[in-house]
Amino acid sequence: MAPTAASAFLFLSPPRSHLHSKPRPRPRPTATILCSSSATAAGSASSTASLSLSDQLQPLSRTLLHDKPTPAADDRPTPEPTWVNPSRPRPTVLSLRRHRRRSPSAHPSSAPLQPLLRAIRALPEDADLAATLDAFFFPPPSSGPPAQTQGPSPSDALLLLNYLHPSWRKSLSLLAWLRALPSDSSFPLDTIFFNVALKSLRAARQWPHAERLALDMIASGVPLDNITYSTLITAARRCRHFAKAVEWFERMYAADGLLPDEVTYSAVLDVYAQLGMREEVLALFDRARGSGWTPDHVAFAVLAKMFGEAGDYDGIQFVFREMREVGIKPNIFVYNALLEALGKTGKPGLARSLFEEMTAQGVEPNARTLTALAKIYGRARWGRDALQLWDRMRDMKLPADNILCNTLLSMCADVGLVAEAEQLFNEMKDPECTHVPKPDKWSYTAMINIYGSNGDTDRALHLFDEMLEGGIEPNIMSYTIVIQCLGKAQRIQQAVEVLEAGLDKGLKPDDRLCGCLLSLVALSSSGEQMETVLSSLEKVNQNLVKLIRMLGRDRVGVDDDLTEELKGVLNAAAPEVRRPYCNCLIDICHNHRFPPQRARQVFQLAQTYGLYNKLHSRKDEEWSLDLRSLSVGAAKTAFDDWMQTVSERLVQQKPLPESFSVYTGSSTHKFAQGLASAFAAHLEQMAVPFHPSESHVGSFISSREDLVSWLQMSSSSAVIAG
Repeated sequence: MAPTAASAFLFLSPPRSHLHSKPRPRPRPTATILCSSSATAAGSASSTASLSLSDQLQPLSRTLLHDKPTPAADDRPTPEPTWVNPSRPRPTVLSLRRHRRRSPSAHPSSAPLQPLLRAIRALPEDADLAATLDAFFFPPPSSGPPAQTQGPSPSDALLLLNYLHPSWRKSLSLLAWLRALPSDSSFPLDTIFFNVALKSLRAARQWPHAERLALDMIASGVPLDNITYSTLITAARRCRHFAKAVEWFERMYAADGLLPDEVTYSAVLDVYAQLGMREEVLALFDRARGSGWTPDHVAFAVLAKMFGEAGDYDGIQFVFREMREVGIKPNIFVYNALLEALGKTGKPGLARSLFEEMTAQGVEPNARTLTALAKIYGRARWGRDALQLWDRMRDMKLPADNILCNTLLSMCADVGLVAEAEQLFNEMKDPECTHVPKPDKWSYTAMINIYGSNGDTDRALHLFDEMLEGGIEPNIMSYTIVIQCLGKAQRIQQAVEVLEAGLDKGLKPDDRLCGCLLSLVALSSSGEQMETVLSSLEKVNQNLVKLIRMLGRDRVGVDDDLTEELKGVLNAAAPEVRRPYCNCLIDICHNHRFPPQRARQVFQLAQTYGLYNKLHSRKDEEWSLDLRSLSVGAAKTAFDDWMQTVSERLVQQKPLPESFSVYTGSSTHKFAQGLASAFAAHLEQMAVPFHPSESHVGSFISSREDLVSWLQMSSSSAVIAG
């Protein structure tokens, strides 16, 4: 099957030796693939892989266009040859450098048009300019001396289009008027006029209108040049129509054989990266470099982000080598792209090293840099590094925005820096502090989270009331944190009142808030309190209340109603809250003395749905159970279910490993709730021969001999009942 022009051009271009006197070796990141998936249409994968880089980067004209010869290298005028498009009758020289656009005020002929410009400025945005333009350029004879004796000149038309750049509707209206002028009083509308209108549509992010205008150009026989395609591609990228950007990029060289410029290359690299087309990014980068393109900071930022999100350290080093090779120093945008990508992939160590390298190179961090680092350190629970970042930020006296300050407050909540958070929050509330913004609802929410996690319920509730009194409407996260904080303090009635007040104000609870209310049901100390919470929860999610009441009844078959009801609740919930829902349901079964088998039934059903996978690890020498993501009740149930499995294996005389281990986490975080201590109490109550590990904090271990001896002495039913 013959390759299409689009697929061939992705990895075929002039060899670099055509543009440089000496070919240079280029380092590549590991596992880099030069040919995109579309290259398979041109030949077998094995033959392509055997080609060298210079063999793969063949000239476009030799590959796609055989009817016209390609000038030999000796005939070129050197030392700086230009790309010749052999598909046009008159070869067009394409520059890889963009020209600066002059402002309308600097145009030499702007003075005669000032009355018209003022008149257009006074019109509404969606006004039709035809009447105003006709009155200026073609006034009736009775109106006195005309301002213009003829229609607009090309320079006048370009001036008006540039002037109307901020208003895309007026730009399109002017372009339509120019196209409707009589042939004897008008001039041919060249591509440049459409390009100016397209730039106006791009600035306004009006992709449908931009594409419609481009298709109209094609239908009218107006040629699309390099700038036209570049504008369309970048417009589609800005509007996040990535598939359209790729479509016009392929059409650019398939239809007209045009060479993209540096802006287009950078934009399409970003499009491919956004679409997850990593191989295409690398293939296009190679092809562009082979055509003589010098990447800019935008292109390197795209590559840095792509390699960073993939956790590809070799790829990141490749970016820096390429930047050194072309003589470009990484700027703040490249470093920020890398730091943000590393934060998404959980690479705090690499992020810290990169930040130190950045400052050593003399690149001063900005608010976005510190925001990315604050998120990374907060998620990693790196308290010491967070404090150092805090001190550095204060020493720099960098003007901070709300995003940075709120991220710092969230970081303090993650690592338990209460005093530092209070200091920043008080500065934000101080009217004399101008270097930080005033607190918004996210700032208050972060502080409420800090106090709530620290068990300081009164201060959390005071801040919540302060928000309401100050006219700052709490968001759903604020309500969730306050309700959760009050629940942990056993102030169930007060938590319900906060919820009811929010519902009266139009609060629309989400799945997380429903999960918080489930935890309130589990924390309720009496049946009366539980009914109070259930009555409020029923206003939010009736199916959850129906499921809880079903769990509390004795005569409910697990294979019938319970299975279907639990499945319906979980399917209606977001994936990230399904396991917390099951944790709370198991806690409710334990705390409110539901039928003994209910907690294990919920656990096994959730395990069937894949919500409790990866808890068990079996090796020949050791079995382990990871309980870190479970609540106390769910952890007890998972452990009891595990012991039942071991007991059954012992009865069946199947082999058992030498040792057993349970991991609950170290609970070293300041705000941790202490699953390890609760699980240790459960082990002591059951007299199971597990003891804390001396080498791993938060682990409990037992030998096969001790555990088998305990199982033989204990009844399996007693183990399950707990």
